[in-house]
Amino acid sequence: MSPAAASPDDRIRSYEDFARVHAYLLAASGIPPSLHQRLYRKLADEVFDGGEAFSVEPCEGGRQRRLVLAAEGTLGRESDVFLVDHAWSFRLSDALKQLREVPGLAERMAALMCVDLDERTELEEADEQDNGNGGSLESALEVVEKERTRIQEKGSDFAAWLELEELGIDDDMLIALDLSSKFPNMVALNLWGNKLQDPEKIMKGIGECRRLKALWLNENPALKEGVDKVILDGLPELEIYNSHFTRKAGEWALGFCGDIIGADNPCSSAESIPLENIVSLDLSDRCIHKLPVVFSPRKLSSLLSLNIRGNPLDQMSSDDLLKLISGFTQLQELEVDIPGSLGNSAISILECLPNLSLLNGINVASIIESGKHIIDSALKPRLPEWSPQESLPERVIGAMWLYLMTYRLADEEKIDETPVWYVMDELGSAMRHSDDANFRIAPFLFMPDGKLASAISYTILWPVHDVHTGEECTRDFLFGVGEDKQRSARLTAWFRTPENYFIQEFRKYKEQLQSSSICPSRKVTSVTKSIRPSDGHALRVFTDIPQVEEFLTRPEFVLTSDPKEADIIWVSMQVDSELKNALGLTDQQYTNQFPFEACLVMKHHLAETIHKAWGSPEWLQPTYNLETHLSPLIGDYCVRKRDGMDNLWIMKPWNMARTIDTTVAGDLSAIIRLMETGPKICQKYIECPALFQGRKFDLRYIVFVRSICPLEIFLSDVFWVRLANNQYTLEKTSFFEYETHFTVMNYIGRMNHMNTPEFVKEFEKEHQVKWLEIHGRIRDMIRCVFESATAVHPEMQNPFSRAIYGVDVMLDNKFNPKILEVTYCPDCTRACKYDTQALVGSQGVIRGTEFFNTVFGCLFLDELKDVSPL
Repeated sequence: MSPAAASPDDRIRSYEDFARVHAYLLAASGIPPSLHQRLYRKLADEVFDGGEAFSVEPCEGGRQRRLVLAAEGTLGRESDVFLVDHAWSFRLSDALKQLREVPGLAERMAALMCVDLDERTELEEADEQDNGNGGSLESALEVVEKERTRIQEKGSDFAAWLELEELGIDDDMLIALDLSSKFPNMVALNLWGNKLQDPEKIMKGIGECRRLKALWLNENPALKEGVDKVILDGLPELEIYNSHFTRKAGEWALGFCGDIIGADNPCSSAESIPLENIVSLDLSDRCIHKLPVVFSPRKLSSLLSLNIRGNPLDQMSSDDLLKLISGFTQLQELEVDIPGSLGNSAISILECLPNLSLLNGINVASIIESGKHIIDSALKPRLPEWSPQESLPERVIGAMWLYLMTYRLADEEKIDETPVWYVMDELGSAMRHSDDANFRIAPFLFMPDGKLASAISYTILWPVHDVHTGEECTRDFLFGVGEDKQRSARLTAWFRTPENYFIQEFRKYKEQLQSSSICPSRKVTSVTKSIRPSDGHALRVFTDIPQVEEFLTRPEFVLTSDPKEADIIWVSMQVDSELKNALGLTDQQYTNQFPFEACLVMKHHLAETIHKAWGSPEWLQPTYNLETHLSPLIGDYCVRKRDGMDNLWIMKPWNMARTIDTTVAGDLSAIIRLMETGPKICQKYIECPALFQGRKFDLRYIVFVRSICPLEIFLSDVFWVRLANNQYTLEKTSFFEYETHFTVMNYIGRMNHMNTPEFVKEFEKEHQVKWLEIHGRIRDMIRCVFESATAVHPEMQNPFSRAIYGVDVMLDNKFNPKILEVTYCPDCTRACKYDTQALVGSQGVIRGTEFFNTVFGCLFLDELKDVSPL
């Protein structure tokens, strides 16, 4: 938000003062003009009357809250405005520190976000439950004997269904129960919530139950020991395991989910299962990768209600799923993860199912009438998850992305580089999402003294539809964001959207990268020559960079203050047509920039350039432009989570240096929400980097470019090492420790650079490697990066362009190089002010003078001192 500049007499004394000072904020907020005067009175008098109009109620089993209109009667559209306080405001890097150090903050936030369960109370309740259910062999035997008696009454061939849930059964007790001999025809065994730990002992206790169709071991310690394979290999007829379908799932599993199989009717034989009697079938969240063959309209001829949501179904495309569902023409109710961008196939489903009345709980007629493919409120909310071992600050950090809001401060001169995040108070945070919301909110800075320094932040709330007593008050979490801005994918931050769709988008994206790559051919050609005039007079250099003025001392160059008479323009500004006209420059003056160099120096363009040239080379971490490829990223994330792979990512702004607004996160909601602070790429974090004495480091190489087409580049013998200040760790709490995961300290505070020969010597000794071999791989990678630009953007070539670029490289723990970014010439030049003390070449430490003399000698005099061709 950008408040207007204030003058000394801007103290707010009247509504007119308020409207004048806050004019820009009022317009940007969208607050109706009819409410401006009412808003002023409430701000001036600090009136928080929302508690009189609304009430907060628990929902989702106490794991969420919702806001309800409590006032009698109807709250009319745009009839009132309410102030919402901010319970917590912070810069992201300070979040964990504040939660740990500010008294009462973690407790309040944990309660607000519904993650404040008392661990001691949970343990006490668990102990009470164990005591109430026995927790002894005698109690379990009592249940077993009741089932044996029931079977004897039914007949010896009757299949057993045994419920031994939460009886405190441990491994030895399970063996002592001797279930295999007592129940040779057992088809279902529920051991949910017991104390089983050893997979081998579990199989000793139930391994002879060869006809077992369903087994529940949920919430047993054994699940942490990788028991799944042992169980599935040892019980070949198992169709349901821990509530999920196995590969053997068939008639029995469908019968159980269709409520025609249960303890009273176990049905051990597939021939006796009347699937044609199933009217309602709930297959949701069964981890179904492949539907049973018997799942067909012919077998399920009476099916009227079907729920198939929350399954990966990874063998089916969107078209396949639509084709399968279309066969159930008698369906009246359907719950399904809509293929496509949250519903672009919903209308097709309605067209092929003429008897359907409810789709995902939404009346079909209202969907057709409104013209919407699907209403977002039909999605299941993404609820906070945490482990009992996590502290309250850690729980809040995990849950906060479901509640955070953000803004940036700005005045007429500049915008704050670091965004502010905040959590609304309990009333505001209880507002849930609706695609058809009845309220709107907007952040607002009230400046009672007319100055930014006195500003107080609020969120303003007002109704946009008539709201009646008892009605839930909702807001659109993505107000103004349509499908052109990836609305459906972004809703994944708050809702459990269809994973299968995103996984398919990820696979298509991978295939597209590989099929469209150019794979540049390598040509090394020398085309440039010294531009020094034949009469030997010095080349005139115009620059606005102090370091060039200070360090360029070679007699072949002379500084000039008149850009029109300069041979070389070496400036920090973008040399475009507007600047050329302003300074009177010509196209025959040499500049330190190449046209279209954004294809290298802007992070999203760099990734795109490399992808087009090479597909997915191993030296570029998986990288997604969040503005255009959020769906494939979500698919990649889901696949990694499903397969148990590391899932840590780093978000980088397109065009900011020094790691400003750069964040490391492993939470999908966090990744998506971080889009709100500006355009970013999301790149797979190098979780296992090569370390130096336990710390992360990266390498800054300097590349001299004399020609793009053909490519003529040189690598400076000068490079420097940048070390993180803290020891490296992947502890979740460390992601907020800037000096653990980043090596560039914004050039302020403590910087950790190291003399390069010393680093190389110590690195070789620590890791028992040869640096020359690593350096060779780095050289090859850097060459490939610039070959990408040659192949994809030949329009970069300009015979009057010369430039240097900084190339930042990191090594993984196998010492393979990874490209981080390319910085453009002015940034690279300015950086030398801070880093030249660490630059090292073949002759030892190189100071600024030697460095800049080398740069200009290579680029303009065709000298190769302290540089080598790539």
